[in-house]
Amino acid sequence: MTTTTALQTVHMLSPGANLQSYVQSVNSIPLLSAEQERDLGERLYYHQDLDAARQLVMAHLRFVVHIARSYSGYGLPQGDLIQEGNVGLMKAVKRFNPEMGVRLVSFAVHWIKAEIHEYVLRNWRIVKVATTKAQRKLFFNLRSQKKRLAWLTNDEVNAVAESLGVEAREVREMESRLTGHDMSFDPSDNDDDESAYQSPANYLEDHSYDPALQLEASDQTENSSASLHEALSQLDERSRDILQQRWLSDEKVTLHDLAAQYGVSAERIRQLEKNAMNKLKGSIAA
Repeated sequence: MTTTTALQTVHMLSPGANLQSYVQSVNSIPLLSAEQERDLGERLYYHQDLDAARQLVMAHLRFVVHIARSYSGYGLPQGDLIQEGNVGLMKAVKRFNPEMGVRLVSFAVHWIKAEIHEYVLRNWRIVKVATTKAQRKLFFNLRSQKKRLAWLTNDEVNAVAESLGVEAREVREMESRLTGHDMSFDPSDNDDDESAYQSPANYLEDHSYDPALQLEASDQTENSSASLHEALSQLDERSRDILQQRWLSDEKVTLHDLAAQYGVSAERIRQLEKNAMNKLKGSIAA
């Protein structure tokens, strides 16, 4: 692959500012016949032919544009959606096995959508709306099944829950996340008095510097420390030393080191440690 060809490929993978020009360019790239695609696939799969990989990617860029357009309702830049989809296409081409008997476009759909999904979930809200695999599936399916702006009725919620194999409360929770909006913590310079008063900075309190709470926390720490020292004083010297070296020192000693120090087995040290911990918890709780 020449330097000029490589630069052209990079340009085609990045839509840039002129999206319409990009779409026209990728649509002008000829489609591959089944025979051409298989030949290129074999050259890449068996001989790691990078020029074959480039041709496979270039010929399928139009399909990425088609898929990315179906995600335009999320309010994210179309160029970014296409670029993320192109990443998925390249991953699919890298893994494409021509011996599977399927066309590349059918194989690549999963990878293209997966990259676009990740981009949408990362950028749709400041706070992530879906983290688990089940939540991600519900997020995208609920948006496609929600036909109107109003809240879903109970029958609609149950129908969506049944079709997706989740509980109704999960549908309600995701619907709430979908209808939520990001809000600035501090009021903006353009807000009027009423809008500024509604900003979280005016009703969310920081209790970390409350003198009463700080005094309470300090007293609790002192009481806990005094109770711990009192409980330790009630243990025999060996048990106290084991706990000290195992849990109260900067560099914790292993069971085997203590076993060698006291001339007993590591299992015996473990038993002594367990008994001492139980006594310690009993004394503190009393």
